[in-house]
Amino acid sequence: MAKQTVLGRVAQLAKANINALLDQAEDPQKMLDQLVRDYAENIREAEQAVATTIGSLRLLEQDHKEDLEAAAEWGGKALAASKKADALRADGNAAEADRFDSLAKVALGRQLRSEKEAKDAEPSIAAQSDVVGKLKDGLDSMKIKLTELQSRRDQLVARSKSAQAQNQMLDAARSVDVLDPASELGRFEEKVRREEARALGREELAASSLDAQFEQLDSLSDTAEVEARLAALKATT
Repeated sequence: MAKQTVLGRVAQLAKANINALLDQAEDPQKMLDQLVRDYAENIREAEQAVATTIGSLRLLEQDHKEDLEAAAEWGGKALAASKKADALRADGNAAEADRFDSLAKVALGRQLRSEKEAKDAEPSIAAQSDVVGKLKDGLDSMKIKLTELQSRRDQLVARSKSAQAQNQMLDAARSVDVLDPASELGRFEEKVRREEARALGREELAASSLDAQFEQLDSLSDTAEVEARLAALKATT
């Protein structure tokens, strides 16, 4: 996977607008569950890609270090060969001195080549280090977003369960209202009141009938009294 491709993908995932995705979801809970799974998988894949990029950087750094060490080693060999040549020349052994000077030149050539290889690798190492830094930052952002996503998911699940429980309670309350025992008692009480009213009415009617009978009796008594008095009048005349 190319460095720029890895970097672009990590940056895109790190900047993903989770809230916008949730707003467009028909079922936020399912959407969140899927997002958590997808995001975790993307992070895992990105971590592998970043690990590969970091591995490549470490190899470059190791090669650079070996080139510097080789340059220093060849420099040491060149110095040793040069000193040996000077010592041989001082002893009058010019042929051997020339041979060691030649060895010193070979060592210096190897030193220059190692130094050049180390220098040529430095821009690539710097660029790769910059990419690795950005990739690590992107991964950190992704992991933070994953934590936020999981927290949002847990909150929404809890709110959903609470809302379901509340709706169940309201449905139960509505059922109680429909089959309210108090309303049945009210209807029974109304029936009792009607029976009581009927009894009062019958009692009142009965009382009226009794009064009429007594009134009729009183009327008969008055008639008898009148007849008796009339008889008494006639008896005196």
